[in-house]
Amino acid sequence: MSRPNILVLMVDQLNGTLFPDGPADWLHAPNLKRLAARSTRFANAYTASPLCAPGRAAFMSGQLPSETGVYDNAAEFPSAIPTYAHHLRRAGYQTCLSGKMHFVGPDQLHGFESRLTTDIYPADFGWTPDYRRPGERIDWWYHNLGSVTGAGVAEISNQMEYDDDVAFQAEQKLYDLSRGHDARPWMLTVSFTHPHDPYVARKKYWDLYEDCDHLDPEVPALPYEDHDPHSQRIFDANDWRSFEITREDVRRSRRAYFANISYLDDKIGGILDVLERTRQEAIVVLVSDHGDMLGERGLWFKMSLFEGSARVPLMVSAPGMTPGQVTAPVSTIDLCPTLCELAGVSMEEVMPWTTGESLVPLGKGGARRSPVAMEYAAEASYSPLVALRAGRWKYTNCALDPEQLFDLEADPHEQENLAEAPEHAEVLEEFRKAAALRWDLETFDAEVRESQARRRVVYEALREGGYYPWDYQPLREASDRYMRNHMDLNVVEENQRFPRGE
Repeated sequence: MSRPNILVLMVDQLNGTLFPDGPADWLHAPNLKRLAARSTRFANAYTASPLCAPGRAAFMSGQLPSETGVYDNAAEFPSAIPTYAHHLRRAGYQTCLSGKMHFVGPDQLHGFESRLTTDIYPADFGWTPDYRRPGERIDWWYHNLGSVTGAGVAEISNQMEYDDDVAFQAEQKLYDLSRGHDARPWMLTVSFTHPHDPYVARKKYWDLYEDCDHLDPEVPALPYEDHDPHSQRIFDANDWRSFEITREDVRRSRRAYFANISYLDDKIGGILDVLERTRQEAIVVLVSDHGDMLGERGLWFKMSLFEGSARVPLMVSAPGMTPGQVTAPVSTIDLCPTLCELAGVSMEEVMPWTTGESLVPLGKGGARRSPVAMEYAAEASYSPLVALRAGRWKYTNCALDPEQLFDLEADPHEQENLAEAPEHAEVLEEFRKAAALRWDLETFDAEVRESQARRRVVYEALREGGYYPWDYQPLREASDRYMRNHMDLNVVEENQRFPRGE
């Protein structure tokens, strides 16, 4: 059986409300718009968890954080959980990762045969939150609003250096794949850290948004006391009292964020250009791990189940899936079974423990009725939060907080909580039943606390004495590259050329 090549393009913290049907018209993203035109576009796609590591582990495995145990940005992704890289590799694919995946623990591959870069974030347990210390703020790794007050222009940053390399390595890999030295089909995942804060952009992209009409949030900042309890916890975790956020700070942050979407568009355009010029065909997927609130109602970054943080762009360009918009709610955990179905790879042996559903039927005009589930159990939470999205409704629950019920068709900015509205009592009760069947919140909370306590002990122990980090060290065998004396020059020049003889 001939299996298709697969290119997965992942970005970080890209707000899905900016992708109502591909990139919004006003975004300067010509390459993403071209990709959107040939893709099935999922307008209501949601992260499994609005934080990097749990969202990515869920996306790769097709399982929620409560199933993977990856609750936060310092929770180990168990090596025994199959990912789409495992499934494809087992079926004969060569699997490769360029960029970020925020794997925590000693396994830094999770089914990838090769990895072209290190990660941008640490692989150890140092960022473990602690439910036993509610209100504790860990300055050296928690977000703060300095990303907002410090927004602006730079020609290089830690994040740009990383993504420049991610794109370069991916392009070099595509060139290498075109040479045909390996007959296996390939899956290449290219994962960027932009447009994740800090909100700093190169001037060429910053200048694109000088007259942008979208620099002010649609929902202005609310007073702290008018926010729901979880949003207040996010404000506290972000050290909001130490910063005075002006309208100009907000506008500059949003401008830099939009500029970095254009920066990513250039990077992705370069990768797609190499793919086209080397005459390789591939299924192409674009997805983000979670969104960014971007100052809406005064909130920034992620950690929230509101739309700006929880909703993500998702596009799939694949034979057999019709280009066009799908409005049914879907999840990033659906990508693992989707990629396997597109590749003709069976997940039957693990499907009883996998909650994701293939998106291929939706891409062929089918329907979906099962709700989309989300979870959050990391910093700024003191007990797990869960949510369900079905049809026009979104329901959230947490043992510490009042329930929330939003009608997203009538109230897309989630400003009116209908949980106590008598006319919606029946809808609320249906969601309560569905949530109770899916989650035991008391058990979920206990498992998170146990995980946190264990990891803190291990981290503190491993920082005593000799330190042997888990961070991935990319391997590059210099003696097998270019021209060396154990090689035949004529063979090297012929084999490394694509196309040959033109």
